[in-house]
Amino acid sequence: MKQSRPLTITNAKLVTPDGIVAGAVRCADGLVVAIGPDVSAREGDEVVNAHGKLVAPGLVDLGVFAVDKPAFHFGGITRAALMPDQAPPLDLPSRVGFIAKSGKPDLWVHPLAAATRGLEGRELAELALMQEAGAKGIATGRRWIADSGVMLRLLRYAAMLDLVVVTHAEDAGLAADAVATAGEIATRLGLPAAPAQAEALAIARDLALAELAGARLHFRQVTTAAGFDLVRGAKARGVKVTCGITPAHFMLSDLAIVDYRTFARLSPPLRCEADRQAALAAIGDGTVDVIASGHDPRGPEDKRLPFADAASGMAGAETLLAMTLGLVRDGVIDTARAFDLLARNPARLLGVPAGELSAGLEADLALIDPDAPWIIDRRKMEATADNTPFDRQGAQGRVLGLWKGGVRLSA
Repeated sequence: MKQSRPLTITNAKLVTPDGIVAGAVRCADGLVVAIGPDVSAREGDEVVNAHGKLVAPGLVDLGVFAVDKPAFHFGGITRAALMPDQAPPLDLPSRVGFIAKSGKPDLWVHPLAAATRGLEGRELAELALMQEAGAKGIATGRRWIADSGVMLRLLRYAAMLDLVVVTHAEDAGLAADAVATAGEIATRLGLPAAPAQAEALAIARDLALAELAGARLHFRQVTTAAGFDLVRGAKARGVKVTCGITPAHFMLSDLAIVDYRTFARLSPPLRCEADRQAALAAIGDGTVDVIASGHDPRGPEDKRLPFADAASGMAGAETLLAMTLGLVRDGVIDTARAFDLLARNPARLLGVPAGELSAGLEADLALIDPDAPWIIDRRKMEATADNTPFDRQGAQGRVLGLWKGGVRLSA
């Protein structure tokens, strides 16, 4: 699917890394060719009037567990980094190569190679061959690699390949079969729980090894005050570390599980209110680099079970943009920073030519009304499952149009 003729979007508020600029963006041959207040359409261009709405880069969702095109397009996502926790896992070059081609032409899927065979944490997979097949990073999946020797070898290998390692930050010895964070709520509900320190211990170990190996390390989700402090300190020392979070962990605390609602059964589990406030502070001060959906659609066979037996995960692609724009309205971040978190930073971590409105990069664009009100309704979701913890919640921010490589995907 190639762009048949140039596209110019006029009368727009352009979201650039330096802030909002009024003007137009022109795209040709799948790339952004010009952007700014002095850009105008040329004869033969397809012209779209933005009517003063935002034009932003298409979102780059780092760390999804399923490819769900309708949900991604609804949420303005044009690229998604797929976690290796598939059936079978992405631990062979052939599987990675297949996934790398699976979304084209209207969605780029960037596979994250399994760090170890079968994601079992013991034997390294063929990382270099999977990189050649299209892997844009290496991931430990839903698990933490408990063996420090294996983790160090992984980080050293990744450093040689210049691939980011995406890791899950929970000490498995402490987390075990826990489904909640230890504290008053878990005690009242009688749920198996793990101390929040399970995250800090995993982060501290992995930071020490990454610093030793000189590797790029990304914590897919950091959710506790202690975890943010460790990442903040490591960044100050010059460690090549980044971290992400999903909207659930800055929007909700463990109070959301008081009615045993399994749509709020997540991994890592929801934390206390103090940790939620620490997450907002970390987003505001730049400690958090990525906001991702953690998109993990789960059907009734996985969710309509007793809380301790239900699978973790949320369908997050459709609500990612609106929840992040809520941070802008609340004054936590500005609009440019929001799209750094949603697009620019994840694109840079993956090494793909997208994520910002700049000449020479791919024309992945979203036309957005940041003030459009809507009610999140699981019964009307585009996703393959409806397990959102935000059901019936009011939101603002809708995608009005989406372009992949200059070709329109949605109205």
